[in-house]
Amino acid sequence: MTDAMVLCRFLHFTMVLMLFGAWVFKPLLLGRDTALDQSLAFVCRWLVAVALISGVGWLLLVTASMAGNWSAASDPSTLHLVLERTFFGQVWRWHLLINALLLLLLLSPLRANRTLQLILGGLLLATLAPIGHGAMFDGVEGRWLMFNQLLHLTCVSVWLGGLMLLLLILRRPDGHSIETLLRKFSGVGYGLVAGLLITGLINVRALTGAFWPTPLFTGFALILLIKVSLVGAMLGLALFNRLRINDCEQHLPTLRRSVLLEWLLGMGAVAAVSLLGTLPPMISG
Repeated sequence: MTDAMVLCRFLHFTMVLMLFGAWVFKPLLLGRDTALDQSLAFVCRWLVAVALISGVGWLLLVTASMAGNWSAASDPSTLHLVLERTFFGQVWRWHLLINALLLLLLLSPLRANRTLQLILGGLLLATLAPIGHGAMFDGVEGRWLMFNQLLHLTCVSVWLGGLMLLLLILRRPDGHSIETLLRKFSGVGYGLVAGLLITGLINVRALTGAFWPTPLFTGFALILLIKVSLVGAMLGLALFNRLRINDCEQHLPTLRRSVLLEWLLGMGAVAAVSLLGTLPPMISG
């Protein structure tokens, strides 16, 4: 059951993060350029559909886990109890409703309405923030930790969604100035990295009572170390691409592979986060 939960969390987080990030990054990276609109719309429909399926799967797995048996996942009364009486259920019913509305939007004549996309995509991302470890805390402390988690998720989302968008452009770079795009990407990237580091440190400090949990190579601390190592490797690749920005047009295959690897490392970091969410943090003292 735990493996299935980690897989559902990974799929759902990945779909929602890339979806919102791509929508935010597109005007920053391309302005009003519509050359990618059709390809991006196709990708986003799939992202929303997979997010909805994995979101429902997540609910069923949580229900089965709470009840202690698989049959509870198909029992309407147990599902109703989880949705009505648990904090996760109360948040998740709204989350799934927003996900369904977003899918309907992308299949309707209003699918090109960027304002509605950003509003629903933002709400979908925002309703992921309360279901993490922040729910362990009550009152003001819990609310601040959820807000910090929302900022963290937003930074991750824009980074991963931007990388996905950059990959789509690099597949067919005709008509785009790659050097200009990379400079825009790098400019936004500095702020994203700063946001990731600050919000990540706040999360770790709040959850563990220390700047780094111990023992270092077991449980929560080990997975956190893997996540941080993957993010560090992403930063290394981003720096490599930044240093070669002046001659990037002459090395497009290398740039394409580098961006793809950076994106895959990001997926690995999301997988680590999906596992972290199922592990109890080690709180000092």
